[in-house]
Amino acid sequence: MAIAAPSIDALYENLLEKLRDTVPEAELRYKAELAWEINQLKAERGAVILGHNYMEPALFHSVCDFTGDSLELCRKAMETDADPIVFCGVGFMAETAKILNPDRKVLLPAKEAGCSLAASITADDVRALKARFPGVPVVTYINTYADVKAETDICCTSGNAARVVASLESDTVIFIPDEYLARNVARETGKRIIVPSVHSTNGGGPALVTLEAANGGAGANGGPEATSDTIVGWGGRCEVHDQFTVQDVRDVRAQFPDVVVLAHPECRPEVVEAADFSGSTSKMLEYVRKIDAPRYLLLTECSMGDNIAAEMPHREMLRLCTVRCPHMNMITLEGVLEALREDRYEVEVPEPVRSRARRSIERMLAI
Repeated sequence: MAIAAPSIDALYENLLEKLRDTVPEAELRYKAELAWEINQLKAERGAVILGHNYMEPALFHSVCDFTGDSLELCRKAMETDADPIVFCGVGFMAETAKILNPDRKVLLPAKEAGCSLAASITADDVRALKARFPGVPVVTYINTYADVKAETDICCTSGNAARVVASLESDTVIFIPDEYLARNVARETGKRIIVPSVHSTNGGGPALVTLEAANGGAGANGGPEATSDTIVGWGGRCEVHDQFTVQDVRDVRAQFPDVVVLAHPECRPEVVEAADFSGSTSKMLEYVRKIDAPRYLLLTECSMGDNIAAEMPHREMLRLCTVRCPHMNMITLEGVLEALREDRYEVEVPEPVRSRARRSIERMLAI
């Protein structure tokens, strides 16, 4: 026998218990009514709703069947027969779900939910990098669009990036597009890093111009060149994680000396070094669950701290974070409802881009 979905009152009481300190009660009542309607429609359609760790708390704790980081959610979707898949995240995440579930409908509740990091590199850029460094394997962060994944050898996540790089057993590796993650991986794997970029020539073709060598070393033309034990990075950055500084860490520790600071690997290397722990959103959540500390501060999209506080009220999460992702914030309960009502907005990944991108993801999953 099917289990009845929670009533509006039950949804409201659940949200009130978890979010009474962060969201006004009147707003929670309205959100509970939306969540009830979404859950009814979800059951009628046989849909599944995936919620990234950065979703706003009322959505995160009311309608999501699975929550987690982007790859974790895509794998959860593969384990179900649900159709459609509603991905409460940003565009590249929904694309990845479609790549791995090509025969099912994937819906993104906000058409313009993009990503500054994913937008920092194109497939043409990757081809130019490969032309400049022929034969060098390309590792692409999962936070990229499908056409970029299709040009790569293997994908990685923030949690397994160093492991993926080490698995290639190559002196030189192209690692794109997050510059800070590449720098953090270089430090972890003992490699030097250079950060080139692609610019158009007067003739319209791509020309690779070296911008910087982080750890020294120059080529014949005065710019750094890839030698042994080198990561060739890229200048892409997450607009959220780029905002955190070492001074932020110092200021927090001055006020709360016993705080445990957790930093996402997309943060600047000096911020990661100043923190007590660095890991993916899933790893940070696991850390807070397992490690009993007086208080915690997460240096990542701040909705995640709110979501952890709602789930684990016995953990003191410092509410000092004000950094929000404008793209993640486009995903709302209203948008999820419209996605289910009108199949808005369906995500498509054409062939052969989809199959080529899938190969790069599957190589990662095989490690």
